[in-house]
Amino acid sequence: MPSGLAPSSPADADLALRRELYFFTLYRLLEAALLVFFLFGPVDSLIAPPRHDLFARSLALSYLFMAALLFVFGRRGELRGQVIAGIACDLFFGILAIHALPSAGTGIALMLMFNVGAAALLLPTRYGISAAVLACIGLVGEWLWSELGSESVGRTLAEPIMFALGYLSIALLTNMLGRQMRESQELAERRGAEAANYAEINELIIRRMRTGVLLVDGEGRLRLANEAAMLLLGDSGEYDGTRHGHRILAIASPELARRLSRWRVEGRPDESPLQLAPDLPEVVPRFTRLLAGSDQTLIFLDDTSLVSRRAESITLAALGRFSASLAHEIRNPLAAINYAVQLLEESRDIAVSDRRLLEIVRQQGSRMNGIVENVLGMARREPAKPEHVELMGFVRQFVDEYRASHPIELDTLRATGSHSQAAALVDPRQLHQALTVLVHNALTYGRQPSEPARVTVHVYFDEVGLPAIDVLDRGPGIPDSVAERLFRPFFTTSSHGTGLGLYIARELCRANQAALDYVPVPGGGGCFRIRLAGASALSPG
Repeated sequence: MPSGLAPSSPADADLALRRELYFFTLYRLLEAALLVFFLFGPVDSLIAPPRHDLFARSLALSYLFMAALLFVFGRRGELRGQVIAGIACDLFFGILAIHALPSAGTGIALMLMFNVGAAALLLPTRYGISAAVLACIGLVGEWLWSELGSESVGRTLAEPIMFALGYLSIALLTNMLGRQMRESQELAERRGAEAANYAEINELIIRRMRTGVLLVDGEGRLRLANEAAMLLLGDSGEYDGTRHGHRILAIASPELARRLSRWRVEGRPDESPLQLAPDLPEVVPRFTRLLAGSDQTLIFLDDTSLVSRRAESITLAALGRFSASLAHEIRNPLAAINYAVQLLEESRDIAVSDRRLLEIVRQQGSRMNGIVENVLGMARREPAKPEHVELMGFVRQFVDEYRASHPIELDTLRATGSHSQAAALVDPRQLHQALTVLVHNALTYGRQPSEPARVTVHVYFDEVGLPAIDVLDRGPGIPDSVAERLFRPFFTTSSHGTGLGLYIARELCRANQAALDYVPVPGGGGCFRIRLAGASALSPG
């Protein structure tokens, strides 16, 4: 149960008793009006003459005036204060009326019993019992006043005592009922607050769900929709002109409305992907009735791109485990190759021309070992080990090594730069691997038909003063529809590619706080740009 729900306060529970207070003040007004009616009306002969006529008439009019005031202002102010003022007024005027009208004293005492019970119902226990005790004292005091004042009417002490017991009993009974009412009201308020809180939580969950949710009635109007559904549905559709202005599904998405109609008739959903609006992702609709026999239908719209990304994440996790295992298996034969090359280099029987080949094998073996280490580092999510790298010299060395180890024949690969002192903090092994991927792709795909490739690795400072490396080619360029998916894993336009090269290159750049993006070239060709962190980007302070 949520701990953030505030308990219902006594003041909140008292608000529910305002209706009972209204009837209590109405009853008081009727009491006073009845008393005035008997004294001033045509039926004044039904009761004996009052003990003090002027006093009785003044008392009745005053009680009617006070009762009217309490009735008018009964809905204002604190409930407890209203009830206390009312019962005090009732006891004061009631006891005096019993003394002024001794012939009607028993009836007035009986009517006061309801006032005492109502006060005990609406007030806490100590106040309710106090009102009953005051009523008992008032009755006994009035009897003593009459007996000691030589104005006795023949009543015995037993009568006020029996009324006193009745007052106390009715006060205890109604106070118990009132306490139970308050507890029930507080419980209802608590449960209501909890239910409202849970409803808000459910509404928030539904609203923020990645799955679109639509509620469609039998006439094809959209009654409810969460945020994901509105984004997937777009702005299409018209309103039906009613007071609530519901959108019409058949206009907002004719194909979805057609599938819903077919499902309602045949009971079999069409689970093929559907595009609700242009430039929006495809969705798979699922239908279910809101209630058994209801004409309202819930439509769940599953975004296929989310499903694809989840499947992609699972595949990448599996690929990471596989890559780590494969890298471990490659390291052992690679170590044997490097060891054999070292032994051959120490041999005096190797010709000078062949030693150059051994050097290439040793260099590439070391490079392959670095690639294996990078793959293991990515699988283990190890951070990069940045070093202070002078980019122009690094790029020239990279180009020389690439030419020596990769026969490019008639293709051209060169290094250029306008700043010979451009420096950056980067892991040189990971930067070398990323550049190898970019240059290989440029030499493979960045060429015009029947023409040699011309690739340039250019070092410079960008517009904000950070070092950058561009790998440019003079090929046909990359279409916008393909450029949006270039860095997705397993995406490739070649039947021989794996679609992992650019993805791994971007991940290596991100590990070095760098960014890798594709930049179209207006004059033709393509450009992959690496924006690196400056030489002091990671220094203290």
